[in-house]
Amino acid sequence: MIGGAQPKVLLVQTEEGELLLDKTFEAIYGKEEDHKYKLVRERDQLTKTSRDVKWLEFGEDGRYKADFSQIAVGRSLLMSPFGPSFTWQTTLVTEIVEKRYRYIKFKTENSNYELFTL
Repeated sequence: MIGGAQPKVLLVQTEEGELLLDKTFEAIYGKEEDHKYKLVRERDQLTKTSRDVKWLEFGEDGRYKADFSQIAVGRSLLMSPFGPSFTWQTTLVTEIVEKRYRYIKFKTENSNYELFTL
């Protein structure tokens, strides 16, 4: 490995041929079965999963203002991991269609979504 460069190995193979996530990758992104949220976009059934979610609020200038654990009109959904590489971010929520235990159906500026807590 070149000094200062990050390794790009995402999978390791056991002697039995089983593929496993690299431990560093797993620590950052988690295993699929660790994911607690599933987001489905209505128009094409695009599905994303993540370990956690945040609802972001932006100021009048369009810059990040704060994050919350609860949905509200005017907030954007961000799916973990939280940092430069994230799983998915929606445009701003325009309507909360339905909200019940472990389920939210909502509309954004350009899509309709369903969020499930697994």
